[in-house]
Amino acid sequence: MGNCYNLALLILLTLFLILVVRTEQSVYNKTSLRGKKLTCNLFQGHWVVDSSYPLYQSSSCPFIDPEFDCIKFGRPDREYLKYSWQPDSCNLPRFNGLDFLKRWSGKKIMFVGDSLSLNEWLSLCCMVHEWVPNSRTNYVRTNLISSVTFEDYGVSILLYHSVYLVDMVRESIGTVLKLDSIMGGNAWRDADMLIFNTWHWWTHTGNSQPWDYIQDGTTVKKDMDRLTAFYKGLSTWARWVDQNVDPSKTKVFFQGISPTHYQGKEWSSASKSCYGELGPLTGSTYPAGEPAESLILKKVLNSMKKKVYLLDITTLSQLRKDGHPSAYSGGHSGVDCSHWCLPGLPDTWNQLLYAALVM
Repeated sequence: MGNCYNLALLILLTLFLILVVRTEQSVYNKTSLRGKKLTCNLFQGHWVVDSSYPLYQSSSCPFIDPEFDCIKFGRPDREYLKYSWQPDSCNLPRFNGLDFLKRWSGKKIMFVGDSLSLNEWLSLCCMVHEWVPNSRTNYVRTNLISSVTFEDYGVSILLYHSVYLVDMVRESIGTVLKLDSIMGGNAWRDADMLIFNTWHWWTHTGNSQPWDYIQDGTTVKKDMDRLTAFYKGLSTWARWVDQNVDPSKTKVFFQGISPTHYQGKEWSSASKSCYGELGPLTGSTYPAGEPAESLILKKVLNSMKKKVYLLDITTLSQLRKDGHPSAYSGGHSGVDCSHWCLPGLPDTWNQLLYAALVM
């Protein structure tokens, strides 16, 4: 009788522990860079009107490129500046540039990617500068590596221009995109924080395509399916991170896929593009759903040995059909529905980066 009672008690205790573990897994759906559990999915939420925004004025930031300075180039509306991202299950900490500088004193932060990385890099530099406008800075722009150094704190925020992450090499047959080569990675090794990004250039064809041939292993061809090429190139990047990054020394992020808004049907509108859009979509879902390239990115990240924190900004950015330069860009002709105005959406990306570091 006693043995039966003990067995029944053991079974009940086991079922209780299973229930506790499952409950924890359902509640703590995100993990911070320090391995602590978070009770919040930072990337699931909605946009709310916030009169305390924007976090800075474009006229007060010395780093903004003309292509993102929408106010300077005639954008008449200001509503797009007055939205903040509200996660469903918690509140984002407000960005504190002085705290950011003190936390990363003496460190090197590097964005690696295309013009969307340029967009986010300039945003972060402006956000920090707003907190220390009188701090000595050193601003350098080149085609490959650009930087803003806040000299009083020894913090360098850099941009390494690499539109594919993998290499493009000039050879006798022409320019070759090499899906299994990352020689440029040598310049990334000594960064204390890395924020990677790539996608938009994988879709370029014709005159906007910068390569003549694409090489996969020993096979060289004129073209291949672009999602397949993206997967192969991203897998090469993942192997580079697994082999070269020490997570105890370097924190690694991947900036999720930034959407374009060139087809109004994607957000159930008759609009031909983002031009004239004055507000975000309501709610927390995008009618067109998650793009295939975002699913590929998550597949690659989940296969890695070294864990990379995904700044999963795709859906929240899809909702911001109003945030593009459209016709108000000093660096693009026509309507730009790929990049983002500054101040604007990339400030939220950096606020989420800050939250991932401090929460």
